[in-house]
Amino acid sequence: MKNRISKSENRKPGVAPSDRHGQWTGRPVFVFRFSICVFAALFQISCAAPAEPQPRHPVIPARITDLAAVERGDAALLTFTPPAKSTEGKPLAARPDVEILRAFGPLGAKAPAAGALDVVATLPGAVLETHVESGHVVFRDHLPPEEIARHDGAPVFYAVRARVSKRAASEDSNVASFLAHPGPSPVEELHATVVEAGVQLDWAAPTTATGGAPLASLAGFRVYRAEPAPAPAGSARSNEPVFLANAPTLAFLDTQIEWGRTYIYTVRSVAQYGADSVESADSPPVQVTPKDIFPPAPPLDLVAVYVPAAGAAPAAVELSWAISPEPDAAGYYLYRSSEGEAKAQRITPALLPTPAFRDISLVLGARYTYTVTAVDRAGNESPPSAPVSVSIPKAGE
Repeated sequence: MKNRISKSENRKPGVAPSDRHGQWTGRPVFVFRFSICVFAALFQISCAAPAEPQPRHPVIPARITDLAAVERGDAALLTFTPPAKSTEGKPLAARPDVEILRAFGPLGAKAPAAGALDVVATLPGAVLETHVESGHVVFRDHLPPEEIARHDGAPVFYAVRARVSKRAASEDSNVASFLAHPGPSPVEELHATVVEAGVQLDWAAPTTATGGAPLASLAGFRVYRAEPAPAPAGSARSNEPVFLANAPTLAFLDTQIEWGRTYIYTVRSVAQYGADSVESADSPPVQVTPKDIFPPAPPLDLVAVYVPAAGAAPAAVELSWAISPEPDAAGYYLYRSSEGEAKAQRITPALLPTPAFRDISLVLGARYTYTVTAVDRAGNESPPSAPVSVSIPKAGE
């Protein structure tokens, strides 16, 4: 019987075996080749250059909502709170840049025309801190006098916006505005004199508006006062000036002072245009530290009465006088002189807190003259009171 040879033993090298029906499957070779292709594709992907980073969502500062604007001389004074957080509520890493937008409107306009606001200044975040006072940015936008004259009575509109990158800025702030009018020139000469009642200020009135035009609407002056304060890091600012009083004339007496406390005064002239008023820029500041060098008035109604000895009580001169009306009176000194003495001697080493004294250091037969002085809390001593004299009886009289 002839040996049967299997097809598997009779196949050619590299040819896939057949199935049980004699058909060639080719599966092992196909799987092998497919695996190689997949591996090659994965290798190619893994060796490719890394994907380009996707752009980050830009940080956008929160919108400023408290912009205010007033005319001050030849400038607009803008105040607002700089944003500290992004629109997502996250703290900003640093102060943002702030853009100032401005537009002059026609007479009677209540809002700027669409697209009319233009950027007129940019405050870099690196210097924004130098404009911060009491948590608010204070910025002066210079307005050319000829522009103010050309738009006299018309509104000036402002808005601000913040940004931390060139790619995106915050929404524009609320719009602030005022009616433009020629403002008065600032007071140039301000003087301060310390008087007993307080600090006396006087100055000269300006005669022109900003730009040199004649000033015909001067309505008076406003006095402001500030006090030096420890400056924050990187700043040399003082406390913000506080309105003190209106002054219709060229002088003002500040009686609300404390001796030894330092004050900084400025004065602004005021022009009136119907219901609108325009302040000038500040005068040069005057700093003064008033010191109390003013003595109180001498006491009145000094009375001296001789009282003879009685029992164990020695003879004495009883002295009394009217209470000093000075609000800062601290006490009294009593002086005495004998006949022939050129100068009275103080007989009370310490201040007398009350207006009375009993003098028992007497010499029989002597004649004494008494005076009393008042002393205030600053140590100033008044002139002596009107003198009074009393004679001490001799022995046996």
